[in-house]
Amino acid sequence: MNHILPTATTSDEKSRGAECAVLPVGSFEQHGDYLPLITDTVIASAISREVAEVYSLLQLPPVTISCSHEHSGWHGTVSISSSTLQSMIDDIYRSITDAGLTSLVILNCHGGNYVLANIVQEGSSRGRCMALFPSRRDWAEARRSARLATSAHEDMHAGELETSILLYANPELVRDGYPSADWVVDDRRHLLTIGMSKYTQNGVIGRPSLASAEKGKALLASLVDSFASVLEVLRKT
Repeated sequence: MNHILPTATTSDEKSRGAECAVLPVGSFEQHGDYLPLITDTVIASAISREVAEVYSLLQLPPVTISCSHEHSGWHGTVSISSSTLQSMIDDIYRSITDAGLTSLVILNCHGGNYVLANIVQEGSSRGRCMALFPSRRDWAEARRSARLATSAHEDMHAGELETSILLYANPELVRDGYPSADWVVDDRRHLLTIGMSKYTQNGVIGRPSLASAEKGKALLASLVDSFASVLEVLRKT
């Protein structure tokens, strides 16, 4: 079983002696009828679990509610303000550095958390050792490595990529119905103004019918490889 929350003890962390912490950031928002509200959190935790193991990092528990305002109106979706999210990151960074760690990687798996880029930019300009992962390029390389058929634009939400990762990492969370849930809409220029509900009837923008556990495994492997460059940059900071 792949745990969504880290299960290490304080003795485990003492032996690990990590210098960098990784903070998964997810969301609590609709992902169609076949993926859970915690989908982004599950994905962020899966990636964090993999990179923490490979690179000996402190894996923090995930932020489970974030900025999902574009999904307002869908049953179950809950959001916090961008200022609240920023305050949480500020407090977490202060706590881990007070404990002797030197850096923090924010591992974001919800596209609506635009504020996280500003947090890292501002923090870095003030001498904080922070990074945001994965970048658009990291995701693009992962898509190529896993041979996904869809692009990031086409496969925006609850589609091939997200369903594939859950099919691999936590298949027990994927319900029936995803093979027939494809919903493609390429022109979404007013998304921030009118929200998701104006562009999709079933909560999906993408092609989950193309998902597979094999693709999910390849996606995670590529992201683990890409993470090495993040640590390299942080060590030079």
